[in-house]
Amino acid sequence: MAAKYRLFGSELSPYSIKVRSFFRYKQIPHKWIVRNTTNQEEFQRYAKLPLIPLVVTPEGQGLQDSTPIIEHFEILYPEPSIHPRDPALAFLSALSEEYGDEWGNKPMFHYRWFYQPDQQATAERIVRSMRPDLSEAEFPTAVETLKQRMIPRLKFVGSSPQTKEQIEQSLRRQLTILNTHLASRRYVFGSRPAFADFGLYAQLYQCSTDPTPGAIMRANAPHVLAWTQRMLDPHNEGEFETWETLKPTLVPLLSEEIGDVFLPWTTANARAVAAGQPQFSLTLEGRPYTQDTQKYHARSLEVLRTRYAGVKDKSTLDLILKEAGCFDWLQ
Repeated sequence: MAAKYRLFGSELSPYSIKVRSFFRYKQIPHKWIVRNTTNQEEFQRYAKLPLIPLVVTPEGQGLQDSTPIIEHFEILYPEPSIHPRDPALAFLSALSEEYGDEWGNKPMFHYRWFYQPDQQATAERIVRSMRPDLSEAEFPTAVETLKQRMIPRLKFVGSSPQTKEQIEQSLRRQLTILNTHLASRRYVFGSRPAFADFGLYAQLYQCSTDPTPGAIMRANAPHVLAWTQRMLDPHNEGEFETWETLKPTLVPLLSEEIGDVFLPWTTANARAVAAGQPQFSLTLEGRPYTQDTQKYHARSLEVLRTRYAGVKDKSTLDLILKEAGCFDWLQ
């Protein structure tokens, strides 16, 4: 298959492998390019922001931000669709994708830069990937420099000694729920990947490659681990399921993670952004949770609410959202 698009990314970037997985599923002709010092000039020519992934089209257009990229190419390559025909399931899939992107990134980034073994392993992998021309003598200094730059960024995802238990408990709970859910199905919504799979898998796959969360997954979530491997190159193996068959094991993710944790957090952030506050706090699981406000998350929540408003027949969807404790947060 001749490459049509150029996809700049990194194996250690959840959003890069998310887009790559989608491209592979859709069989979109592309060339995977590891962004590093050897192609920096070309990257900067097309990128509006210094962020990966970056897709360069044959016309020389640069596309960034994983979710808009996927939505753009879903229109161009509609089959096999990643959206269930049932509008309720389609929205729940999009809601789960949003949760993976915005909240699921927290435990991934937390574990990666909070614990020393993970800091060291990640920094070494990033430097090897980003600086292929680096000499062995220069390597240790580059690794230490990267750690000094990245570890302070934990505050941007709300990771601190005070919020550590909430973030780690969230990952453990997500793994327990998904391990049960995926024990009897290939993908989150049935026998083919949905929008949700790409957002959820991207963060959890990264966790699986790091020492501390990887050990947790190997010990406690074998079905999740197998699914993350399957999502590296996913295939259409059948149909999406109905809500009746999904409900018993999917409701816990909607209620215990999305309704109880993610939506209260993203709503509090959006309110703080609107009020011009640099930081916000809320109570999560009976304990205070504090972090800096993030404008991107506020915009992302607005997009999610617009998507909800666009569902024409909400009768079934609203019943599900109310049962899961998600309804009020989307109004």
